[in-house]
Amino acid sequence: MNWQQSRGHYPHQWLLIEAVQAHTEADQRVIDNLAVVQTYLDSTSAFNDYARLHHAAPDRELYVVHTDRSELRITERRWLGIRRSS
Repeated sequence: MNWQQSRGHYPHQWLLIEAVQAHTEADQRVIDNLAVVQTYLDSTSAFNDYARLHHAAPDRELYVVHTDRSELRITERRWLGIRRSS
């Protein structure tokens, strides 16, 4: 399923999605094919489930998004490691 199809099937909802096929262009993650894991009426429940699933399977590419967004724009950030204060 693509983003526009997801918006049509689940209007005005929070979604927990998994990228099935994706690639990077510049600093943007482009999701070509996605799977809807769960739908939510509020962001808190969506992020709680995201945290639980990410902890259980950190290799899955999961995102929490709202279908009111016309475009699915995901900016990639480089992870620089753990910072410790002295």
